[in-house]
Amino acid sequence: MQQRIVICTGGRLGRWALEYINPEDVLIGADSGARFLVAHGLSPDISIGDFDSVSGGELAAIRQRSGRTIACDPVDKDYTDTEMAFRLALDMKPRELVLLGALGTRFDHTLANVHLLALADARNVNAVIVDEHNKIVLTSGEATIVQEGFPNVSLLPLTMEVSGITLTGFQYPLTDATLSIGQSLGISNVLVRSTGTIRISDGLLLIIQSRD
Repeated sequence: MQQRIVICTGGRLGRWALEYINPEDVLIGADSGARFLVAHGLSPDISIGDFDSVSGGELAAIRQRSGRTIACDPVDKDYTDTEMAFRLALDMKPRELVLLGALGTRFDHTLANVHLLALADARNVNAVIVDEHNKIVLTSGEATIVQEGFPNVSLLPLTMEVSGITLTGFQYPLTDATLSIGQSLGISNVLVRSTGTIRISDGLLLIIQSRD
């Protein structure tokens, strides 16, 4: 069976994140995400990054507790620590990829991390970004949505236009609809069944489940 990989990175993290980590998961810590895992008694299979957000003592602990540590120069690199971890995980061909700590106070990093979902879709890997208030996935075809404590469901195009959008199981259904960047038509829908289905015919569509 293909593995489930969980990446912890350096955005907003808390004890809520531990609920998304299973004993059999492959754990990757990106920069201070590795510090979070070690601080909570977990041993990353891989820790990766420039580690400019951790102290020397914390880095020593990360190296000691990790199965493998990949350190890079903080200046001479092309990707963020999160993207390095994400690309590494994709090369491992997981059945599912969970990204924790990808949302936070740096909106540039948050947006870049959401865009990483397109890399996973291109590799046919199921990927999700989750925190205590949001669960974000991307589809280029069909997705099944389960509420799981996130009552609001919003749809936002990641490409300039997403067409052929058909929703079933939602309070506000759509049939063969089109969404373009800049429209808010897809914001704050609600499931009326235990599950809902979202189908599109063209484009990349972000599905954001949220709670206040």
